Amino acid sequence: MSLSIIIVNYKTATLTLDCLSSIYKFDTGNIELIVVDNNSDDSIESMLHLKYPAVRFLQTGYNAGFARANNAGIRIAKGDVVLLLNSDTINIDNAINHCYEKLLNSPFIAASVQLLNEDKTPQISGNYAMKGGLNYLLPLPYTGVFLKWIAGVFKIKKPNVPDAKGLVEVDWINGAFLMVKKEAIDAAGLLDEDFFLYAEEAEWCSRLKKVGGMFVYGDDHVIHLQGESSGTAFNSDSKGYFNLFDKKGMQIMLSNFVRIKKQFGVGWLFFDLMFYYLTIPIFFIAVFFSSTLFPKTKKYTLKQAAGFCYNMFKMPKYILHLLSGKPFFYKVL
Repeated sequence: MSLSIIIVNYKTATLTLDCLSSIYKFDTGNIELIVVDNNSDDSIESMLHLKYPAVRFLQTGYNAGFARANNAGIRIAKGDVVLLLNSDTINIDNAINHCYEKLLNSPFIAASVQLLNEDKTPQISGNYAMKGGLNYLLPLPYTGVFLKWIAGVFKIKKPNVPDAKGLVEVDWINGAFLMVKKEAIDAAGLLDEDFFLYAEEAEWCSRLKKVGGMFVYGDDHVIHLQGESSGTAFNSDSKGYFNLFDKKGMQIMLSNFVRIKKQFGVGWLFFDLMFYYLTIPIFFIAVFFSSTLFPKTKKYTLKQAAGFCYNMFKMPKYILHLLSGKPFFYKVL
């Protein structure tokens, strides 16, 4: 086997089967397919045996999240190149094989393709690392808008590639489609298993980047139904990473803080936390005035402000674990 594709399934059997179907439309002679199931109890194993008997199936026995499940797949993978592929992706125009061939014949250690939304509009595939994880301040309600304005004034480079064209070098790659040479994994280590979901690929790429370069091949495309798999896990209908108001939002923020501490240190962790806590009164005040003065165009609700406040109220118990430096599974489900 030359390429091992690892797909993590958690109660997304239909999406997983659709993803596999899009892969099997093209030549799979050099491909090893591994489905790692996080105790979904959705009959995925029997469906795979019936429809795709060549697929290797691995059961974790619990909801292990992204890092632990993918690590389990990597450990049994036989390929020289490994692709972490979300179950909510669709391979179009043989993009997976094209990416594999390009990466294999390059000096790079990791690559992705341009991800597309269902309507074929571009989706962020590659990102640039900002010192201290300052990009995680941008989704903050109202505070983030002000910081974006400051960044614009000082012409600070955007932290992502909105639409890759040709070959674009990046610092980290979206975990929905992350192809890595096995030799680079051996050098950098596996994904950090303290993470449950979100930000783990960014932290992993910071270690992989020390081994070699990583790029996005913008001319190849894969559809990513963003948020479908994680929405199932958290019973949330929100898309993307700007929801900070429910349990999914809590997981996003917590994972971001874990990455900041591990990659940038305690000082940056407290700096970013300060902005999050300062946002609480700003959020409530802004929601009150916008609801009073501009009720038809208000962006946020009092319920969302309360949800954000509640999430930040729960955060200190996790931060104490983080400061201890001891292994801990940062999972809020």
